[in-house]
Order: sequence, then structure tokens, then C-alpha cells
Amino acid sequence: MLAAVVSRVLSGVTQKPSSRVLVASCNYSNDAMFAIKKCDLYRLEEGPPVTTVLTREDGLRYYRMMQTVRRMELKADQLYKQKFIRGFCHLCDGQEACSVGLEAGINPTDRVITSYRAHGLCYTRGLSVRSILAELTGRRGGCAKGKGGSMHMYVKNFYGGNGIVGAQGPLGAGIALACKYKGNKEVCLALYGDGAANQGQIAEAHNMAALWKLPCVFICENNLYGMGTPVERASASTDYYKRGNFIPGLRVDGMDVLGVREATKFVADYCRSGKGPIVMELQTYRYHGHSMSDPGISYRTREEVQNVRRESDPIMLLKDRMVDSKLATVEELKDIDVEVRKEVEDAAQFAMTDPEPPLEELAHHIYCNTPAFEVRGANQWIKFKSLS
Repeated sequence: MLAAVVSRVLSGVTQKPSSRVLVASCNYSNDAMFAIKKCDLYRLEEGPPVTTVLTREDGLRYYRMMQTVRRMELKADQLYKQKFIRGFCHLCDGQEACSVGLEAGINPTDRVITSYRAHGLCYTRGLSVRSILAELTGRRGGCAKGKGGSMHMYVKNFYGGNGIVGAQGPLGAGIALACKYKGNKEVCLALYGDGAANQGQIAEAHNMAALWKLPCVFICENNLYGMGTPVERASASTDYYKRGNFIPGLRVDGMDVLGVREATKFVADYCRSGKGPIVMELQTYRYHGHSMSDPGISYRTREEVQNVRRESDPIMLLKDRMVDSKLATVEELKDIDVEVRKEVEDAAQFAMTDPEPPLEELAHHIYCNTPAFEVRGANQWIKFKSLS
């Protein structure tokens, strides 16, 4: 009799998944302090701190964001090989600590502009995985209505990837000029690669920004290769953080999300204080080749890539820190991995099935808040209507 009653009671209780029960029973730390690598400084008396506190909430958020960027880029690789994505496609897996750490160190109202390796920053600036993958496949649900592709994605306060090497340097200086003109204490992060660092327009942007004391952070993402050329063969000086000459700079471990976060806070505060521009070099690494047409192993060995994955992977480094300091359990992080995979898979299905934009919308959105007008197509007798 008693056994039957107990059985009925237990059958009415909703059973929690075993992993959830395990998570609920753990005694987590609310935060933990970590040492971060000291930055190399140029024309600066002091730099970012060498220790920082990571809360459990922030750690879980950073981990989820970096895993999402990683899985999204791997899915983009798969979709490209299946010919759902065509044209240029530059992936940033391996560099997740850069995009996530930068976003963690600035305000949502600050401005960001970058190169064509932009998918990670698109996500951290606020675009959904669905809108990014749909843009890559050229569908209407993409963030640029399917008309921008890999290199031209935009969201509020994010001025996109830019297809011209180094063009984002002077554009970023111009955005910073607008920030200064408005007097809103906002800054602009202008990112470029080590290859673009040798462009003359980057030096011109440094000069203008220094003359006008613009709140611009020039950020060189040094992933050691400009396309397929090692930095030592392309640059007379590989100290990119010193390239500003008359502008202060610092070099940061770009594989450590906490190091990037603290350095970004430091440079943002520097610019907000009215001291003018600053240069920040992020030492990082990309696992894929320069673009999808580059296998990435003709100028470097597979062993080199594997060594970086094994010793310096940004996701692995954060995971180990969180588990060792009891900010999270391995099981909890595995649950996040499962959720991220599902989100990316769902987004990929949408990106493959959403309709392409109709031909009549080809000329839409050329200008903002402009009356409708006609645009001539490749054939002079065919015209398209342009709507804002």
C-alpha cells in the first residue's frame, strides 16, 4: 500500500535531466581573479592591469559567444563547400577572443569598423547567427537583405566589413571625427590586419587622427600571415603597435579574451579622456586559410596549426580557467556546446531555404531617406526603381 502511494507521488514529479541536477547541486564561485599577460608598451608610462576578475555570469557569456562564432564559421565552411555560399568568404575561427574581448571592453554605443574578416564582430555587435548565415547565402533574411555577402554586413554602430584592404583605417578616423564633433564621449575601433598595416592610407589615417586628437583606436589583428605571406617577409618592422610613430601603442595577447577585454577598456578610456588616438596590436591566429580558396597549409605546416590549437586555443583557455576556478563545470559547458550547435544548425537550415531577393529589389537601399528614383542596369534600356 505504502509502496503504491510512493510510486504515484514519484510518477507525478517532473524529472530533471541528470546534467541539470548536477549543475544545481554544484557550489559555484561567483567570481575569480586571474593573471593576464603584461602588454608591451610604446610611448605609454603604464598599461592595462596584469590581473582581472571574471564573474561566473561574464565567463559563461564569453564562452557561449566564442563557441557560437567558432561553430558559425565552421558551418560557413561547410556551406561554402556545398556551394550554398559563393564568392569571397574569409573565416575568423581561432580569433574569437578578439571579437568577444573587444565587445566586452566597450559600450554598445561605441563604433566599430573592420576588414572583410568580419563575421565574428558582426555577431558580437548584435547580429544573429541566422541573419549572418542568410547573408552569406544571399537570402532575403540576411542582415543586408542578401545583397552584401560575406564582406558587407552592417548593424547599428557597426560599419561593416570592407572589401578594400586598409580602407577601414581612414573611414574609422572619419567615424571618430563624428564622435568628437558630437561630443558624446564615444570612441571608434578601426580594425585591420597585419597585411593592411603596410598600406599608406593607414599611415595617413594615423596622421589625421593625431593632428585632430580623434577618439580612434587603431587595432591591428596580427594573425602572422598577410594572405599567404609571413609577417617577417612582408614587414620591415613587425612591431605593429609602434607603427603609429607619434601615437602611443600596446601589444596584447589576442588569444586571451580577458587580456583583450582589459586592454580594450584601457585604450577606450585613453581615447575618451581626450588624449587622441592609440594603436593596439592583437597577436592572434587564424585556423583557416586567408579565404576559402586558400587551404592554409601551403605556407605553414599542419603541425603549426595543431600546436596553436593545442596550446593557445582561446576557447580552451577560457574553459580551463572557468573549470579550475569552479566558475563552471565541464558538464555545464557541454550543455552550452549542445545549445550552440542547435542554434547554428537551425540558422543554417534557414539560410539554405529562405528565398533569394527578387530582381526588382536590386537597386533598393542605395540611399537613406531619399525619394524613389530610377537606376540604369547593365542594359541601358532596363531600369530599376530604388527605394530607401
